[in-house]
Amino acid sequence: MTIKSDKWIRRMAQTQGMIEPFEPGQLRVNASGGKMISYGTSSYGYDVRCADEFKVFTNINSTIVDPKNFDARSFVDVKASECIIPPNSFALARTVEYFRIPRKVLTICLGKSTYARCGIIVNVTPLEPEWEGHVTLEFSNTTPLPARIYANEGVAQMLFLESDEDCEVSYRDRGGKYMGQRGVTLPQA
Repeated sequence: MTIKSDKWIRRMAQTQGMIEPFEPGQLRVNASGGKMISYGTSSYGYDVRCADEFKVFTNINSTIVDPKNFDARSFVDVKASECIIPPNSFALARTVEYFRIPRKVLTICLGKSTYARCGIIVNVTPLEPEWEGHVTLEFSNTTPLPARIYANEGVAQMLFLESDEDCEVSYRDRGGKYMGQRGVTLPQA
């Protein structure tokens, strides 16, 4: 497997629709000239943004967290330009970008160091060959203080690894349960 460069990422986004919407460079300032956490194409990856849709974990309903029988009442929905995650808690969000992963490619989602240095960790997530959709992101606030996540700014980086041969069975081939997801998607058994 080889890690793919900015040139490859641009070509795949522009000719194959691998990332939509796509930013060919790396943006560090917003439309009004204010600084923001960067997103877009980097040397060997792509920095994604999270949308303004969040699900913040809560214990208000005292439900049991069960991945086979998940109770949506474990979350409070927030639609805003930023999200405050309570201390020692987490929130779900989704990428602004929609991905279509090629058959020979495995993509790995990693957190950005800007957030990690604040104690906000993004779960490492693989995007399997031929998976497509919005990526559901999990942000863990490991600190004893409230933590802020910004919508429409960089939150995680995607690394693209290409194999020299096709996989035998892709995510699409096996009819994966998270195929084509839109919005923040909760666990499914």
